Amino acid sequence: MAFVISKIHLEWKRIVMFGIILALISYIMRMITIPFGNHTILLIILLFIALTWLGKGDFSLCLLASLVSFLTLAIFEFVCLSLLMPIFGVTPETLFTNLKIRIMITEPQVFLMFCSAFLLNKYKKEVR
Repeated sequence: MAFVISKIHLEWKRIVMFGIILALISYIMRMITIPFGNHTILLIILLFIALTWLGKGDFSLCLLASLVSFLTLAIFEFVCLSLLMPIFGVTPETLFTNLKIRIMITEPQVFLMFCSAFLLNKYKKEVR
């Protein structure tokens, strides 16, 4: 989503590789006992750095794209967790302790992010 918002050319190998790296960093940071929310701030900064340096995007647009992308992720995460946890009877404790259930419950938000980015990219191309 951030690459689409910041108007950086979509090179899928680069985007997938960076996504995997961000996911691994996020996973490792969640294993370390740091105060809640600090990993999100660090990931926003890393995304911003990747957009500006690797993607060679505009500074202000990359900052906006990083923030909007994480805001969108937070909204999708809230909606998906609020809907799916009661439907499947998953408690917050189960979500945090069972990795398989966490992946299954949070995967729809990933799908929604990809769909949103795809539709936004398609809309931007039609407007041009």
